[in-house]
Amino acid sequence: MELRNINVYNINEAIKASKYPMLDDVGKATSEITTTQRRLGSQPRGSAHDNFLNGILVSFDLTCSNKMWVEFERYHFADIVSSQSTMHRVTQLLKEDVFNEYVDERVKDVLKDILSHYNMDDTPQGHRQTYLRLLYNVPSGIELTAHIVTNYGQLKTMYNQRHNHRLPEWRKFCDYVIQLPFFSELTGITKEKTDE
Repeated sequence: MELRNINVYNINEAIKASKYPMLDDVGKATSEITTTQRRLGSQPRGSAHDNFLNGILVSFDLTCSNKMWVEFERYHFADIVSSQSTMHRVTQLLKEDVFNEYVDERVKDVLKDILSHYNMDDTPQGHRQTYLRLLYNVPSGIELTAHIVTNYGQLKTMYNQRHNHRLPEWRKFCDYVIQLPFFSELTGITKEKTDE
């Protein structure tokens, strides 16, 4: 599992906006993080008090196993801008080392065998059938990359739900999240607090 090309946007504007409810003149809002922003950001998700975290946008390239992708895609608030596709590129992807360390070598050998049959089959029906065999035998340990756009509010939810997950990828993902600029300060989440 790896995060690359991480970018954080709109942090100053979101902090300023968090101050609007208590200001008569929003022009006086500053991007200074105060006790109020720390208190608001650490409120439970769904309370609406931490809503300014949704204005802190984050984008990144995430490479992880298909097993993690299945769970990641249940979060409706993380937009997958674009991703690698086994449907379109499985025959090319399997020529590279795209599997995590948990995929058994015997499974890789089976895929190589199916791929060689696919490459040798020159009948349209046989080609389609072999392709489907190949596609449906790709293990959960294949690692694919997608570009994601989300926000601090959503990452706060993910962190709280996944920091102790049995998949090591989720724990590693949470290690990246907690290092984002001002994430701990604005959400009240610290690694020490969640490890207790």
